[in-house]
Amino acid sequence: LWPWLLASSGLSALVQLVTLPFFPDSPSYLLIQKGNEEACRKAIRKLWGEGDHQAEIDDIMKEKGAMASTKTLRVLEVIKERSLRWQLYVLVIVMTTLQLCGINAIYFYSFEVFHTAKFEEYLIPYVSLGVGLCECLSSILCSTLIDRFGRKVLLWGGYLLMGSVLALLTVTLSLQHRFFWMHYFSVILIFLFVVFFGIGP
Repeated sequence: LWPWLLASSGLSALVQLVTLPFFPDSPSYLLIQKGNEEACRKAIRKLWGEGDHQAEIDDIMKEKGAMASTKTLRVLEVIKERSLRWQLYVLVIVMTTLQLCGINAIYFYSFEVFHTAKFEEYLIPYVSLGVGLCECLSSILCSTLIDRFGRKVLLWGGYLLMGSVLALLTVTLSLQHRFFWMHYFSVILIFLFVVFFGIGP
């Protein structure tokens, strides 16, 4: 079953490969990059139907004017630019914490935790698949929550809950040989961690 599941991702790539030539180019690309207003109007009509789309074209022209007046900076210039310092700090911190938050360790050790929890050998791949599905569903849920609570709240809340789950998981894994039910509690914590990762970071 696993070879078919892995190969299924190629199906969506094949669909994109076949259908992509029939999609119109982006209107903003045609107007800003190519400077072709007629092709831009044609693409807008194809995407949004017939009608007066002058307001959209004016917005794209404003964007083109803003881009023309903006200087393109090299990497070292971005690092040296004082006005971009805080944005750079935030970006580096967010990306670093995303890499070091523990999700890779959870995926790596989840098989062993499921095995220790006395799951049948043939069930473990399906439980692991459930972990991945859990992340997918929580990411979809995040897209509805982000407008209500904002990115900052979800990031702080996600990392706080993930840290708490990891602390509890450390305790349950340490005590799993003393209490038989600790294995199942560890499995629940793994699912919770993945949910909090999907909703937060």
